Amino acid sequence: MPSNALILGFDTSAAHCAAALLWGDQILASACETMARGQAERLISLLEEVLADGGASWSDLDALGVGIGPGNFTGIRIAVSAARGLALGLDIPAIGVNGFEARKKTGTLAAVPAPREQAYVCPPGDKPCLIPLAEAEKVAATHGLALTVEATPPDIADMIARVAASRYQIETTAPAPLYLRTADAAPARDTPPPLIDS
Repeated sequence: MPSNALILGFDTSAAHCAAALLWGDQILASACETMARGQAERLISLLEEVLADGGASWSDLDALGVGIGPGNFTGIRIAVSAARGLALGLDIPAIGVNGFEARKKTGTLAAVPAPREQAYVCPPGDKPCLIPLAEAEKVAATHGLALTVEATPPDIADMIARVAASRYQIETTAPAPLYLRTADAAPARDTPPPLIDS
C-alpha cells in the first residue's frame, strides 16, 4: 500500500454493524447494516468484506478505529473487545472514538438516543451525560446549536476511521467502553441454593 495510513473503523454501539476502510483522506469501502442482534456473529466477516472491497488485507492496516459508545452495552463490548483482540494480533494500535466525535457536525449538538425519552449528550466544554430529551434540546439551544439525535448515522464508521486517523500516532491507551448509565440487567438478588456434597 502507499505510505498514507490505512485505517479500518467499525462500530456496533446501536442496532447496526458498520465498518469503513480509510486510506489517507479517501474512504475506499464502507458498509452499514441494520441489525437488532447478531453483531458478534457478523462483525468479523463484515470487516473482511470491507477490506476485500477496498483491495486490502489485515496485514496492510496501520490502525483500527472503534466506536466505544455510549449506546447499547452488549454492542459496545462486542466492538471494543474485537478491536483490542485484533490490535494485539496485528500489532497495530486501536483507537477508541466516542459516539459524539463520530456524529459531530458543524452547528449541531450530536446526541445518541437512550431509553425512556432520554439522550446521551456532551455539551461544549462539559462532560458527557445522560439527560432527558427535553433538557438536551435546551442545552443545544443555550449553545446556539441544533440538537441531532441519531442512533445510526450512515457514515458512522467513516467518521470513526477519520477520527482514529487523526490520533493513531499519538494515542497509546487501549479503547475502553464509554458507559453513561448503569446496566438494565442486574445480578439476581435471591440467595443461590446451597451446594450439596455427594
